[in-house]
Amino acid sequence: MGGAGSAIANVERGDIMRVMAVMLGLLSAFFGFYTVRLLIVTRFLQALRAGGQGAYFGAVAFPLLALVFALASWRAWRRGSPR
Repeated sequence: MGGAGSAIANVERGDIMRVMAVMLGLLSAFFGFYTVRLLIVTRFLQALRAGGQGAYFGAVAFPLLALVFALASWRAWRRGSPR
């Protein structure tokens, strides 16, 4: 009879890709927000405390991660659409 296993078996690949796209989109939004937050808190990297050079790494890594997750989200969304 119908159990949790049968419900999972009925989920289509497109639905899974759409859920993955939303998750990746949320990660992209998080890193985009964190990039803006980093720049505001450090006054566009002008006000760093002693030993705060990690902000420079974050200023490069966070936007790159946001772009990578956005691209992955867009691709997953397109793969989840019916043909």
